[in-house]
This record gives sequence, C-alpha cells and structure tokens, in this order.
Amino acid sequence: MYFLASKSPRRRQLLEQIGVAFDVLDVDIPEVRAVDEPALDYVSRVAREKAGAGLLQVAGVPAAVVIGADTEVVLDGEVFGKPGHAEDAAAMLGRLAGRTHSVISVVWCVSAAREDHVISVSEVSIAALDGRSIDAYVGTGEPFGKAGGYAIQGRAAAFVQHLNGSYSGVMGLPLHETSQLLARFPPHSAVQDPVRAL
Repeated sequence: MYFLASKSPRRRQLLEQIGVAFDVLDVDIPEVRAVDEPALDYVSRVAREKAGAGLLQVAGVPAAVVIGADTEVVLDGEVFGKPGHAEDAAAMLGRLAGRTHSVISVVWCVSAAREDHVISVSEVSIAALDGRSIDAYVGTGEPFGKAGGYAIQGRAAAFVQHLNGSYSGVMGLPLHETSQLLARFPPHSAVQDPVRAL
C-alpha cells in the first residue's frame, strides 16, 4: 500500500493524475539547509526524512511503501525556500526575473525492506519583470507556500519564457520519474522475504 508523506495538495493531485491509489500522511520535517550543504544533497535529505518519518507512522502496515518528495528553486547556488511574507516573495521574484534558475525535485520511496530515489532537475527561464508586475502577482497570494515564490501551474505561467525539464517536477512531483520509481516498488514488495533477508 502506498502512502504519500506530504502536506502539499499539488503532490496529491499529481499522484492522482497518474492513477496511483494512496493514503496521505501528515509529517512535519524541518526544511533547514545545513551550512555548506550542496543544494541537491539538501533536497534529497529532506525528501528522505519525510519518507522515513512517514514510514515510522505506518510501521504496523506490512506492505507499506512511503513516498517522500521535496522541491526547491536554486539560483547561483542559493536555495530559495517558501517566502514568509510579501516582501520576501517580491524579493525572490525580483532576483529570478530575467534569469534562468534550476528547480530540483527528489522523490524517495521507502519500505520495511528497501529504499530508492529519483532526481529531476529542470531549468526555468523567467522573463524580465517590473516592480508593478511583481507586486500584482504577490498580491494574488499565489507565491505563498511555493518554493521560489511562484507557481508555474498558476498565474506565474505567464512569466515563464522557457522550460527545459519536467513541468510536473517544477510543480513538486516529477511524474515520469516517480512512475518509474513506483514500478520498482509494487506494494506487495514491501513485505520482506525472510529467506532473502538471511
């Protein structure tokens, strides 16, 4: 049985889009990057910690497979998290405007028997934006709760000049890579074979 360790409604919608049946687990993992921690390592660690925390919640379910994911926007080696307030969101968008940034998504699957992960890195080019356009977008409330302060599936789609990579990955769950990962984790495989474990 699959479990999604995520509070994100977008990840739930994306997983439903490819026909995966799952239950949702509420996990609370601090998203704090360690000093000098490479961006990719940070995103992978947070995703793995989400999956691991979720697995602890369903330890009594023998066929549990827990999915954990994290997505971050990276520019010049800096990880842009979720803006805490309007000024923060406007500053993020101002820095992303007229530039190409990376969006890293990592998905982990963990079970009682094994774990594995996939990585998606996309490049997103944002058009030059003036202050009025940025303020108007921030005023919609859409940037909040979004890495980098924008939602590619929302009004910010008008700002995206070019995308090289995974559209769903930028949203928060790269569907091609996730489907390939889940194919390696059919729910029944989470029950460890005692003979093979020896």
